[in-house]
Amino acid sequence: MNPWLLTYDGYLPADEGRREALCALGNGYFVTRGAAPEARADGTHYPGTYVAGCYNQLTSRIGGEQVTNEELVNVPNWLPLLFATPESRWFHPRTAELMEYRQVLDLRHGVLSRRLRYRDEHGRVTAVRQRRLVSMADPHVAALETTFTAENWSGPIRVAAALDGRVSNRGVERYRDLRGDHLVELLTGHDEDHTWLSARTSSSGIAIVLASRLCLEAVLEQVRREPDRISTEHLLPMERERPATVTKIVALTTSRDHAMADPRSAAVRTVHLSPCFGTVLARHRLAWDRLWARARLDCDDPTGAQIIHLHTFHLLQTLSPHTTDLDVGVPARGLHGEAYRGHVFWDELFVLPWLNFRFPEISQALLRYRHRRLPEARAAANAVGLPGAMFPWQSGSDGQENTQPYHLNPSSGRWLPDRSRLQRHVGLAIGYNVWQHFTATGNMGFLADFGAELLVEIARFFAALSELDPVSGRYEIRHVVGPDEYHDAYPGGTSPGVDNNVYTNLMTVWLLLKACEVLDLLPLRERTELTTRLGLSRPELERWDEITRRMRVDFHEGVLSQFTGYADLPELDWGRYRGVRRLDRALEAEGDDVNRYKASKQADVLMLFYLLTAEELRRILARLGRAAEPDLIRDTIGYYLKRTSHGSTLSAVVHAWVLSRLDRAVSWHFFVEALSSDLADVQGGTTAEGIHLGAMGGTLDLVQRCYLGLEAGLDGLRLDPHLPDRLPALSLTIEVCGGSCSIDAGHAFVRVGRADDGPESLRVEVRGQRAKIGRGAAHVFSLIRMEAE
Repeated sequence: MNPWLLTYDGYLPADEGRREALCALGNGYFVTRGAAPEARADGTHYPGTYVAGCYNQLTSRIGGEQVTNEELVNVPNWLPLLFATPESRWFHPRTAELMEYRQVLDLRHGVLSRRLRYRDEHGRVTAVRQRRLVSMADPHVAALETTFTAENWSGPIRVAAALDGRVSNRGVERYRDLRGDHLVELLTGHDEDHTWLSARTSSSGIAIVLASRLCLEAVLEQVRREPDRISTEHLLPMERERPATVTKIVALTTSRDHAMADPRSAAVRTVHLSPCFGTVLARHRLAWDRLWARARLDCDDPTGAQIIHLHTFHLLQTLSPHTTDLDVGVPARGLHGEAYRGHVFWDELFVLPWLNFRFPEISQALLRYRHRRLPEARAAANAVGLPGAMFPWQSGSDGQENTQPYHLNPSSGRWLPDRSRLQRHVGLAIGYNVWQHFTATGNMGFLADFGAELLVEIARFFAALSELDPVSGRYEIRHVVGPDEYHDAYPGGTSPGVDNNVYTNLMTVWLLLKACEVLDLLPLRERTELTTRLGLSRPELERWDEITRRMRVDFHEGVLSQFTGYADLPELDWGRYRGVRRLDRALEAEGDDVNRYKASKQADVLMLFYLLTAEELRRILARLGRAAEPDLIRDTIGYYLKRTSHGSTLSAVVHAWVLSRLDRAVSWHFFVEALSSDLADVQGGTTAEGIHLGAMGGTLDLVQRCYLGLEAGLDGLRLDPHLPDRLPALSLTIEVCGGSCSIDAGHAFVRVGRADDGPESLRVEVRGQRAKIGRGAAHVFSLIRMEAE
């Protein structure tokens, strides 16, 4: 197995949707699904191109109500290239007599290749080889090269190249009751050597332009021009066994771009200045080589290496160095499809920790996306009578709440109220990422610029959300939904949400402590300016301190209770439902309600052990006067593991992490499932709607931080490797404290080497062994001696 290639043999209509998502190509600015150039949206194929941050709103009528949704727009399709042998219909793999069909994704260089051979109805055999790319060197450029070989015939082959604006958002079946006609004012045009198509989004007013140039030695037969589609048809002379090549160079621009007069002239000029396919490819390969040098993560297992490369590849296609120049967040399903409408949830919690050690400039840009929406978050908090910043569960263009009021249960066909907007913990994820970015980079300028303000305003909201119960003397957070998502109300309750979700409560304590620590870390001038501008008073900070000592935490049966009242719920008949991942849908279709049972969709309480070290959690509980019993963590993990359906790809990531020190075999099982989440489509048909970016980033972070025990602090780097038995060695490169380090780890040793950048010396600790490593130097730490001791 070549760990850099993803190969599919044969044409399988039932699997095309998954392949199109997994073979998508992108560069952080836009992504194009891996649909064949001749494909149309027809239930088997779904061509789609998505530009980062290009959202639009439409209003639909659902159940007699007007419902407005904002979603990432499927922009005009640049791919179409049709071909036909003489006196034959246009080629399509579904109707052709295929003799060979292979698709190969080159993960190292971002090139999707297709080779096919087919026989037409007259017995002519034609070989077709295609290569395509979305340039990582120039974010506006894409290219498609097609080479034809007439194996047993000579004559002309018809070729039609098009730009197609007849697209809409119809890629997710359960959304098809909603409108998807986002594009208006479509226009097309052509000149001697190029064609163009322009459109505008109906409400956000974003202009989108495609321009295309063909390189081929052929006779132009005709130009078919309509307002929403333009194509040029050519006759390409073929001689037996002599290849002939057609190259299509495309530029994509929008009115959100920088340094241009207008999108159309910019697209046309870009396509004119773009060189031939060979040069475009060479520049693109060099750009990917630079990315892989920083993203390197090598392991001895070929299968694991292939999937690690695949996850890294799709993460960098969604969030690349080009992202730093954009105003975008972390879309939960990448830019690879229309599931979750392209919205930004809390998935950055699983993605940014990996980026912090590889591409800190990207993670900082993603945090700036949140900071730019701080005014909306403040307005949202103010609307419910609270200070600080309340970030939305689903974010898109401007930071307003984009969670839909209803969601469709495909198992019952019913539209149901959607209470997921009560997942206030999204703000905790943002605060956590601020702190993680600072500790990984040591960038005080980031804190002073906007990081501290973001953290403090979120802390302010959660402090205000905490209400003192005069009877118990404890602070409580009521009417929220935790990461579990299943429990969004009490059975028979009159109001949505649950009280004292333990993850929300304890992470609020953590957040308030970190906000105070950040204020202490800021230089006096910056701290004074920030507290004055925010009106942050001493009594407010004293109340924060009181909350960190008196927050309510519930227990039952010697474990942390997921929320107040959880202990009173009956057990689910797991014998009947084991293996059903979406219990909420299954039970609702039967007239039941998952709120009635001790059953979780994904890790909730266990998220505490994912984000916090055992020592951190014990300190927080002790501060609250609830000293942890020795087996609390082990017992809590075991308790909820038995009651989780894993209805989210993130669940396997979290369980692999929290079990890595307790049960290595079970941890490995979950790690393998997390690795396979999209490649094997473990959720049953969801990958075709878009990859799961959080799970992909989470697996990379799991290898990097969990199995290596990697932790960066203001005092240096700490490692505590516990590699799984089936992962004998890891080798990677990270950035820490402004410099590059290489880490080679096995079961017997760890080697840390430094490049010639960063601080003069870096403190590194490996299981109690300490060393100061200078620029250009390396140090080997023995793990055998530590095991013996």
